[in-house]
Amino acid sequence: MRTLIQVKLFDKEHEKDLERDMNYFLKGIDEKKLVDIKYNVAAIPEEEEEEQIYCFSAMIIYRA
Repeated sequence: MRTLIQVKLFDKEHEKDLERDMNYFLKGIDEKKLVDIKYNVAAIPEEEEEEQIYCFSAMIIYRA
C-alpha cells in the first residue's frame, strides 16, 4: 500500500494560536508519519501607525 505525502498549513496572527492549533492537529497524527515541520514569521509595518503586523505560519508535512 502506497502512502501519500500530505501538508497542513497554518496561518495565525498570534504565536500562541498557532501553537494551539498545531498541537491539536499533531495529536491526530502517528509520530512515525510525521515528515517535517516548516515555520515562518513575517513582520509587516503598518504605514499609518508605528506598529507591526505579525504573521506566524507553519506547514506540517506528513504521510497519510
